[in-house]
Amino acid sequence: MGQSNDDRSRVGGLTDREFQVFQMIGEGLETREIAEKLHLSIKTVETHRERIKKKLNLDSATKLAKFAIQWAQVEKST
Repeated sequence: MGQSNDDRSRVGGLTDREFQVFQMIGEGLETREIAEKLHLSIKTVETHRERIKKKLNLDSATKLAKFAIQWAQVEKST
């Protein structure tokens, strides 16, 4: 089925680093784990998460996680 064009457009607006963080959120990784894997500070990852939420028009960390997990599942199946 794939992603909707609107979702692809929204996610396509992320920077490369934001997209990496977004993908890792979709894999179920926590902020600390993402920071370790990308060799970033937790604060930097939190900043990326906030920017991703704004760009995707999501108002909570829960909505971001849900969207990222759904995205990852669809991408994995295509």
